[in-house]
Amino acid sequence: MKLVVYKHDGTEHLGFISGDTVVDPNLGLAADAPERAFFADTVAFIRSAEAGRAAAERLLKNAPASARLPLDSLELAAPARPSTILCSGSNYRDHNREKLNTPISGKEPEFFIKTADCVVGPNEPIVYDAAMSTKLDMETELAVVIGKAGRHIPVASALDYVFGYTIVNDVTARDRQVRTSPEGSTWYELGRSKSFDCSAPLGPVIVTADEIGDPQALKLQTRINGELRQSSNTRNMIWGCADLVHFFSTNFTLKPGMVIITGTPSGTAWSTDRELGGKWQGEPGLVPATRYALPGDVIECELEKIGILRNVVV
Repeated sequence: MKLVVYKHDGTEHLGFISGDTVVDPNLGLAADAPERAFFADTVAFIRSAEAGRAAAERLLKNAPASARLPLDSLELAAPARPSTILCSGSNYRDHNREKLNTPISGKEPEFFIKTADCVVGPNEPIVYDAAMSTKLDMETELAVVIGKAGRHIPVASALDYVFGYTIVNDVTARDRQVRTSPEGSTWYELGRSKSFDCSAPLGPVIVTADEIGDPQALKLQTRINGELRQSSNTRNMIWGCADLVHFFSTNFTLKPGMVIITGTPSGTAWSTDRELGGKWQGEPGLVPATRYALPGDVIECELEKIGILRNVVV
């Protein structure tokens, strides 16, 4: 099942992809149908669990023509606007090799947070603000959407708490991230460098976990103006999705609709920035960046079985 949110008359509506159409459940249900509560928004649907899922499947099979809208005619929004996005940095070995590292890089997940204020949807702009950063970098990441509440979740059962998966572009201000001391030690400022307007493009869909299968077997790519900058597979994570659900549940009670992003592989613009410790690895087929992102750049973040998240820098 693939969930989308689309815009119409200034409001956002939950829908489900069916072929080349989107089924809007609230157009397919009677005004007094109790199931309408399941489809109020994405979090309401996630919380509705099996009852909502069964109602959605019935609608996908039996929705009237009036509830089916051409997908290519719709303006999609972010399929979720999580209040909390739990973020893991330095989670691909090849990314660690291409950059200046801190003492914990690759030894434990680097923990930072983005909020709903960072989220933009597919085709919405990423704003280049030179007063904030002139080294704006892009990172395609698999995002885990939590399906039910839990704390101190064991790794062995962690994926039982996952509703589905989407894509997040972890937009990063590298000139605010890398810090070095006079003695030569390095640390990251993961507040101002990671959390700002437009720093979490998210979408275009949420795909339920049953359609993804193994989240550690998905091809990942980033293209900027058509150039292939990143190409990897989620099997190359240091800590897989189950590990990260366990890790973050130590600090937080994970709740339906929360999102965990899982790190990015090599190929970032940082890798060619010697001033900030970049060490381009020259992976076959990748085009090394000659600069950071600028207005006019088209960013495409792609994950197998999910799709392409496209945004333009303005």
